[in-house]
Amino acid sequence: MDRAERERLIALYEDGPRLVREAVAAVPDDAWDRRPAPGEWTPREIVHHLADGEIAAADRLRRLLAEEQPVVLGYDERAWVERLWPDRPVATAVATFTALRTATAEILRRMSDEDWARVGTHDGFGPFTPEVWLEWYSGHAVDHVDQIARARG
Repeated sequence: MDRAERERLIALYEDGPRLVREAVAAVPDDAWDRRPAPGEWTPREIVHHLADGEIAAADRLRRLLAEEQPVVLGYDERAWVERLWPDRPVATAVATFTALRTATAEILRRMSDEDWARVGTHDGFGPFTPEVWLEWYSGHAVDHVDQIARARG
């Protein structure tokens, strides 16, 4: 990945909180718990998934940068949504997502070429680098903002 592509993906990552805030503002009160189809998440569940996913993402990047031969863990996204009280308030999830994205973006902006070259192991996917991390998470909010728009009706 060259520096221009890295910069583009970091900018997309940094834009996630704005996109999520706009998506949340457009959800009518009666649509938060509307399931668009069997097995699909409600807008509320999607927002909680974004916050929970950002917790995992923040941990993963920090392990890649700070630990020698780090192992980053996968998690059961569906179980987190279903078991961690999905009726929680959305505002807390949005604040968590925003704070973690902001803090992690500050780290991304300070990383050297040596930092970008570090390698760890993802327990479900094998070799895992900061560039792979960035590819995974830069568009995560975009994907779910689109899902919120479809789910809100």
